[in-house]
Amino acid sequence: MRHIIAILIENEAGALSRVAGLFTARGYNIESLTVAVTEDSTLSRMTLVTRGSDEIVEQITKQLNKLIDVVKLIDFAETSHIERELMMLKIKTRLDTREEIKRTADIFRGKIIDVTPTTYVIEMTGTSDKLDAFIAAIDEDSIIEVVRSGATGISRGEKGLHL
Repeated sequence: MRHIIAILIENEAGALSRVAGLFTARGYNIESLTVAVTEDSTLSRMTLVTRGSDEIVEQITKQLNKLIDVVKLIDFAETSHIERELMMLKIKTRLDTREEIKRTADIFRGKIIDVTPTTYVIEMTGTSDKLDAFIAAIDEDSIIEVVRSGATGISRGEKGLHL
């Protein structure tokens, strides 16, 4: 099962390395990882995506909580949440395909952020499934490059990951 784990962590050198090292040492894979400073400059928020049974992820969260840099964490699989991912996609275009690509991007609520005579760069946010569906809707041979941020999330309602 896929799990998105949000971690509030001390914003200091080596904190990210210790979290990644925990996964490496136990043979767990991190599918995606995003990290940024929070409204409190002494803390960073790390969002990582991993796969495993509930028992394995429970073990991971217990091990993460033991790390001195970890202040608090939440597994979004246990709560109602909103999840998004950012993707930028560079696509080869021709005069006869440009309008169709633009329409497809509009359907998926994507935004063309760069145009050259032979390419479009499209920015899109949404769930991983939505981004996968957009890629599947585009001719595979026209894709030059895909850049994805990985999933990030926030819990719904008044509950939040803060001190």
